[in-house]
Amino acid sequence: MLSPKTFKFALTNAGVGEITQARPDRLNALTFGVYEELRDFFLALDHETSVRSILIMGEGRGFCSGGDVEDIIGQLFQRDMQGMLAFTRVTGALIRNIRAVRKPVVAAIHGACVGAGAVIAAACDFRIAGERAKFGFIFPKVGLSGADMGASYLLPRLIGGARASELLFLGDVIDAKEAYRIGLVNRLVSTEECVPVSRALAERLASGPAFAHGVTKQMLESEATMSLDQAIEAEAQAQAMCMMHTDFRTAHEAWNAKKPAMFAGSSIPFKSDPS
Repeated sequence: MLSPKTFKFALTNAGVGEITQARPDRLNALTFGVYEELRDFFLALDHETSVRSILIMGEGRGFCSGGDVEDIIGQLFQRDMQGMLAFTRVTGALIRNIRAVRKPVVAAIHGACVGAGAVIAAACDFRIAGERAKFGFIFPKVGLSGADMGASYLLPRLIGGARASELLFLGDVIDAKEAYRIGLVNRLVSTEECVPVSRALAERLASGPAFAHGVTKQMLESEATMSLDQAIEAEAQAQAMCMMHTDFRTAHEAWNAKKPAMFAGSSIPFKSDPS
């Protein structure tokens, strides 16, 4: 099984691949090594059939405080333009791979989630926030563009252009309640419930139809640049493929038998309503 060096990973019996950022003394700040390994890890997870959903979280008081000032910022001042570009392409590739992995990704955000950490969270399919979580796209605070790692692509799609402009131009940090109010997070729970609720959601997703979930994620991504006619045709073809998959018959037979549907590769039952 995959064994990362710069963070923790565990595969649960429910088919959830749990990634735990493990630099609590630095609020899980990212180093060059963490960026690169996370980038490659999400790409590798796409080929792990035993992993049916992904949960990402952080140890200690934070989810992720962004790039490590000591490990990254200081070294960047020693680079030329090509060196800078090589780094920013690595960070962007991480976000691309989170969006590209054909498994749903849940972020459990119980504390600080700023800078690159906020973009990682935005790239996930679901965000569960604990009441003490804080969010900030703080790039302008350090003299950089708010358009970093795909933030100006992801954020308007989550919260709309007006609110995205506020966060990306001003770099303000907002609390969990405000993040929930503007739609940045899916659910707001107590700090103690953050990981258990996130894990339960990841388990529910893992028990669902893996092939169909992958199609849903692909359609959500691809249809952003399509016309309505193109989107309808793309969904017609995609849904026809899903109807040819064994999960479609499995769900129908389970519904007739009034039993939970056990989808291909699923380790726990999930009651599906084919209607």
